[in-house]
Amino acid sequence: MSFVKVGTENSADIEIHYRDHGSGKPIVLIHGYPLDGNSWERQERVLLEHGYRCISYDRRGFGRSSQPTSGYDYDTFAGDLKALLDHLALDQDVVLAGFSMGTGEVTRYLGKYGSAGVSKAILLGVIPPFLLQTQDNPKGVPGSVFDGIKEAIDADRYAYFDAFYADFYNTDKLAPERIGDAALRASFNVAAGASPYASYACVDTWLTDFRGDLPKIDVPTLVVHGTADRILPFEATAARLRDENLIADLTVVEVENGPHNIGWTFPDETNAAILGFLGRAAGAETSQAEPAAASST
Repeated sequence: MSFVKVGTENSADIEIHYRDHGSGKPIVLIHGYPLDGNSWERQERVLLEHGYRCISYDRRGFGRSSQPTSGYDYDTFAGDLKALLDHLALDQDVVLAGFSMGTGEVTRYLGKYGSAGVSKAILLGVIPPFLLQTQDNPKGVPGSVFDGIKEAIDADRYAYFDAFYADFYNTDKLAPERIGDAALRASFNVAAGASPYASYACVDTWLTDFRGDLPKIDVPTLVVHGTADRILPFEATAARLRDENLIADLTVVEVENGPHNIGWTFPDETNAAILGFLGRAAGAETSQAEPAAASST
């Protein structure tokens, strides 16, 4: 197994576990909560077949990475990503791809460190621009919602994960055709194996204000988002990025009836959008919204 050291907690090293497969143009795949890097399996297989090098890793607190009780904020997450890029000497023509929480890493990395060496960004089920409802962000979600989530995790995180995954995959609409019981159990097992501390601490990171990072993104960016996303609703996230022109070179692909985890439930539509975007020459004209040919079964 491959690890990169990103810090210490008392006498223990904090290490990030990563996987590095294939050759060709590198794509770094950053997972969502509460999964791990293997959650990209339906994208990685296709990307490898098309000649890309795929690097996925487990966020601190999740998967096989260390489970410290510090560093659960997007500055640290972006620093962990930078440590991995530096360790692998990925400094040319890199694509950064994030899902859900992972879209925050991509956004904060580009906002903090710039785009040197990065050619494109891909954001699935996007968390920016800013989820929390404030006086200057009336389209956000009331803070009491997130307080309730933390209370539920604190009371019984396993019960919370059961309820969370029902909306993560829209199981009432899409099971068992697009999400089966075995896949649900696998997702639950990954979440159950995550750090209890990280499971709770990450909720506050969802309230990060990315509005200062977004204007600094100067590479072509693809957003793919389900129109039926119950975790990060389309109108509060992807639609705002598009309608408020928050990223300069942005393509938005809507997956009709798609839930939050479109990568698993609508892999054909998601992968087609990703491959089409990767194959597009830099500077080519793009439309601001490209609906995917997706429908629920």
